[in-house]
Amino acid sequence: MTKIVLYEERVSSTKTQVLFWGLTAFFSMLLAWRISSHHMDPLAAVLLLLALLFLFYSLNYRLLVIRITSQGLRLQFGIFTWTIPPDNIAGLALDDNLPPLAKYGGAGIHFMMFRGRYRASFNFLEFPRVVVALKRSCVVRDLSFSTNHPSEVIQHIRDMTSAYGGA
Repeated sequence: MTKIVLYEERVSSTKTQVLFWGLTAFFSMLLAWRISSHHMDPLAAVLLLLALLFLFYSLNYRLLVIRITSQGLRLQFGIFTWTIPPDNIAGLALDDNLPPLAKYGGAGIHFMMFRGRYRASFNFLEFPRVVVALKRSCVVRDLSFSTNHPSEVIQHIRDMTSAYGGA
């Protein structure tokens, strides 16, 4: 079957980048201070790990690419990719019922329990999200992701799945 691109969107967030670069700088400065006053000790090692973690976040979580094709939904966040074939989509909706801590508790990729279902979330803090319920999965039952155009994304996923008799 030929892969037909139905929709593609690139989502980025200046606010998230400022946050991650700021945390990278903050932990790097604390590391420099700690090494200059105490040399490399366990606390300095923790600060180094935190600086490196936020450097990775700064580089990896710059751009979320959403691609809907005739063969499925593909989300790519830096080196991480998640693909859902049309026959594994049970349903989809605007993801607007999260409690504030879950909604604003992190950017990038994170995992959480919501209403008894384990969810993977590919998100930036300031954009609306779409949630896709999966028919089959080992652990993750829902996948949510940020988009600038939630109603358009939902319609394209419905169009894609209707060809397979799904959602």
